[in-house]
Amino acid sequence: MKTYQLVFEEQFDQTQTLNKETWTYEIGEKWANNEQQCYTDDSKNCWIENQQLHIRATLNPDSKCKYQSARINTFGKQQFQYGKFVIRAKMPKGKGSWPAIWFLGSSMKTDHVRWPLCGEIDLVEFAGNKPGTFSSAIHTDAFNHKINTHKGKRVTLPDVSDQFHDYVLEWTPNQLTFMIDHEVYMVFEKPEHATEREWPYDHPYYMIINLAVGGWYGGAIDDNDFPFELVVDSIKVYE
Repeated sequence: MKTYQLVFEEQFDQTQTLNKETWTYEIGEKWANNEQQCYTDDSKNCWIENQQLHIRATLNPDSKCKYQSARINTFGKQQFQYGKFVIRAKMPKGKGSWPAIWFLGSSMKTDHVRWPLCGEIDLVEFAGNKPGTFSSAIHTDAFNHKINTHKGKRVTLPDVSDQFHDYVLEWTPNQLTFMIDHEVYMVFEKPEHATEREWPYDHPYYMIINLAVGGWYGGAIDDNDFPFELVVDSIKVYE
């Protein structure tokens, strides 16, 4: 039986705005994966209310950026290597919504290690065009979607957009275990004789939370479904 100690907690108990000692906004108009939104630091797209983080994608037909949303990360402020991550969240509704809670290897920014050699862990991704399900995946130099070798799983969860759920990652030196409400649904074990290409998970990572619009995963966008809203209730990290 593993024993864990709480080492980081985000209860979003500050008033209205993000804690800048933990989070940084990523801002810009052009993003990968054919995403259609701009990311802003506008309070209409990201705010705290009732001790919960709200990220909302909005329709702005008269603006240069028709779709606006938010993307935040912990790079340079909170880094993680191994542990148990429990993130309680509720996914949005709406065709074209694409929220994600995920991790990238910090080496991508500190040492200019290219993706996917830096490693990626997608704890949860959701597409509004596939309601009642979510997915998880890992990406490495050897296992990634560009060469159709990525490791992942889609999970049926009928109330994914109606109720809060605990999305859980247990990360050890030899294994990544994914759970929903603490029930295991996917395990990725470190391959025998693994190199950085197969297992880049022995280095620090940073967390990203974003709500994209459209893109390869988000799919077709229905303007009548706006706004989309991702709500995160809490984040707890144990070691």
